[in-house]
Amino acid sequence: MRRILAILCILGAIGLSAAHAVLPDEVMSDPAKEARARTLSRELRCMVCQNESIDDSAAPLARDIRLLVRRRIAAGDSDAQVLNYLVARYGEFVLLKPRFELQTLLLWLATPLVFVGGGFAVWLSAKRRSKAAPDATASLTAEEEARLAELMAAEAPAEKS
Repeated sequence: MRRILAILCILGAIGLSAAHAVLPDEVMSDPAKEARARTLSRELRCMVCQNESIDDSAAPLARDIRLLVRRRIAAGDSDAQVLNYLVARYGEFVLLKPRFELQTLLLWLATPLVFVGGGFAVWLSAKRRSKAAPDATASLTAEEEARLAELMAAEAPAEKS
């Protein structure tokens, strides 16, 4: 019974660690606006933690940005307006998922290009190997067949003993 309780406590602690860093005093009274704020804050990067959304970060700057998002939503801004405001203020880096634009084209296309290039390199390497490999279907000369028969005959008595 203690083991089960310990496992449940561990799972609960894991679940709590995934709980968001949004403090109760940040929560908006309107559930629809709060849901919008939470969705937006999951798309925004914490400038301190950098690989964490502001929704998950406990950094003071993340709290300031969460409050700013909520103020903009309360003022009547749309989601796009809030994001545009934050990008204008902090730069494109504030977005966890950068926009598909000319400036970010290489960022978006780098991975597919690397995979395609790697696949082409593997195909080219396999093609070269197949050309360089001796033909497995080539038959033996009469001299090689005689030598092979000799070797196999010499090996046969050795296997029986």
